Amino acid sequence: MKRLLSGNEAIAQGAYEAGVKVASGYPGTPSTEILENLAKYEGVYAEWAPNEKVALEVAIGASLANARALAAMKHVGVNVAADPLFTLSYTGVEGGLVLVSADDPSLYSSQNEQDNRYYAKFAKIPMLEPTDSQEAKDLVKQAFEISEQYDTPVMLRVTTRIAHSETIVDIGERIELDRKAEFVQDIPKYVMVPAHASKRHVLVEERLKKLQELSNEFNKIEYSQKGLGIITSGVAYQYAKEVFPDASYLKLSMSYPLPQKLIREFAENVSEIYVIEELDPFIEEQVKAMGISVKGKDYLPICGELNPDIVRKSFLTSPPNPKEEGGRSIPSRPPVLCPGCPHRGVFYVLKKLRLNVTGDIGCYTLSTLPPLSALHTCICMGASIGIAHGIDKAGEQQKTVAVIGDSTFIHSGITGLINIVYNKGTSTVIILDNRTTAMTGGQAHPATGYTLQKEATKALDFAKLGEAIGIEHVCIIDPYDLDETERVILQEVERPEPSLIITNRPCILLDRKSRKPPKKIDQEVCKFCKLCLRLGCPALLLKEDSLEINPILCAGCGLCSRICNSEAVV
Repeated sequence: MKRLLSGNEAIAQGAYEAGVKVASGYPGTPSTEILENLAKYEGVYAEWAPNEKVALEVAIGASLANARALAAMKHVGVNVAADPLFTLSYTGVEGGLVLVSADDPSLYSSQNEQDNRYYAKFAKIPMLEPTDSQEAKDLVKQAFEISEQYDTPVMLRVTTRIAHSETIVDIGERIELDRKAEFVQDIPKYVMVPAHASKRHVLVEERLKKLQELSNEFNKIEYSQKGLGIITSGVAYQYAKEVFPDASYLKLSMSYPLPQKLIREFAENVSEIYVIEELDPFIEEQVKAMGISVKGKDYLPICGELNPDIVRKSFLTSPPNPKEEGGRSIPSRPPVLCPGCPHRGVFYVLKKLRLNVTGDIGCYTLSTLPPLSALHTCICMGASIGIAHGIDKAGEQQKTVAVIGDSTFIHSGITGLINIVYNKGTSTVIILDNRTTAMTGGQAHPATGYTLQKEATKALDFAKLGEAIGIEHVCIIDPYDLDETERVILQEVERPEPSLIITNRPCILLDRKSRKPPKKIDQEVCKFCKLCLRLGCPALLLKEDSLEINPILCAGCGLCSRICNSEAVV
């Protein structure tokens, strides 16, 4: 049977066919759909973990109990999971373990543009890279086999284009592994005290040599015209094939360790070599270190994802096909908080009060854009709280507020809040609780009351948590009530001790029942002062000499009516 699958769907299918038993991850574009799809398969336990470190640790535990396990996350999530990952390279596995890293060239939904192939090199573990959905499925299955055969975790790297593009995939049957779930105690292998780890390091180096031999067999040369040879991997292979259909190719499905023997053979049989890869010159530098002359990042951009036109312009002097450049230009559509978003009122007030606002990763990061312009830092998940505390301890006189979403707070904000209490900080923290992981499509988390597989569970209570760690001033506010929001924030930032404010409105996209009839502007009453435009609501339309509300977009939240001095919003 054949099906049209995205790369993420294909990874889930491949894991299922490989007999995976446990899968864990944290939602993050472009990786989210892997776990969402795996959760639908019978015989697979899938969960959202509080963060990526926990997700990998859960997968490790399942692996040690002899089950095949998968952990999935976006590229920056591997930063969070790096601590257990590097030691896992030493301990090895029992059941096969695959870590999926979904990288995001061009930063479509990320705070940086990192190349996670370096993690495989750094941890000395194999890295596989599919070029389409069929390979994504196939390589997952092969990754589990490599993991068990070589006693190693295996990384599978996709990029946004592979994760979300759809190609035809052959659907297979699930391998039912006849294995007993059993943790076998092996202290020298799994307890990484220095005496044990030093011996395991020797085994890691020996394993790497064996993996390099495997790479020479795993990767394939596709000979055609031998005037030009191209070394490439991932989606860049597809772009290169479109631009250079007659070239010879060394296609790297295993991009680490590199197949040095195969590379030398390829170099001897072609006249000139291009290395076509996205982001860093990961392959290029290693090939040059072998003493082989290649062309790569001197021609290709190091920033952003590639496409056939970029590859063509980089290596060919002839202009691109005019037909490919045709078509109308598309107007810019910058991202914006949704109409009726409960975060909007909080940031309107924070800007009005002229406070320093340390921000975090989530929908609310969009509040840094005009006209709200009310968020002043964004570093990584959970950083807003620690940064606010650092500003406070540096002696900044201007009041600082940390804002963080509910899912992000659970991910890595709790420890920062504990740190403020422990070290006698005075920061005010606002948890923007919209009861979901909204930025990545509305996934569950430990405070929502249900799991990835839709089972009811205990819901974390943020107010009780704040009290438990020693915060004496915990307030819950309705972010649609601007007067209350302003009063509480002013009250709490003046305290000489930590305080916690929690908003209580769910995401407007998930809680349809909270939507009210759309508002309307009475043109006879409106003074055209444009004060309502400071909310940055996309339902508000500015005409040449009037303001209107788009009834299709308006969620009826009433924020515009609350700030309209002429009472023109009805």
